[in-house]
Amino acid sequence: MSETLLVMTVLPDAESAARMTRAVLESRLAACVNRLAPCESEYWWRGEIETTQEWPLLIKTTQDRYTALEAAIRLAHPYEVPEIVALPVVAGFAPYLAWVAQETRTPDADDDSA
Repeated sequence: MSETLLVMTVLPDAESAARMTRAVLESRLAACVNRLAPCESEYWWRGEIETTQEWPLLIKTTQDRYTALEAAIRLAHPYEVPEIVALPVVAGFAPYLAWVAQETRTPDADDDSA
């Protein structure tokens, strides 16, 4: 089974967060996405401290799907340098982790198991 990852990104508004959520789910790059409540983000950008409201996404996927997920986020993301951070899931409820792996399988992976 592929290692489970928790991938985090933030979007500038609710609409773009919803579009990103739907896109990664429909393409099976994620098994589940939590769209969190907006938060205040403060960060350095081009020599200045910026403050903005952003919508965080917590994306559950696998190591096998990470490269494609990152590419999809980068393609659809409105930021020049989007936050895309992947954290390994070092422990978890085995049936849930198996579900993440199953829901992110590609059609080719299903053919291999036959």
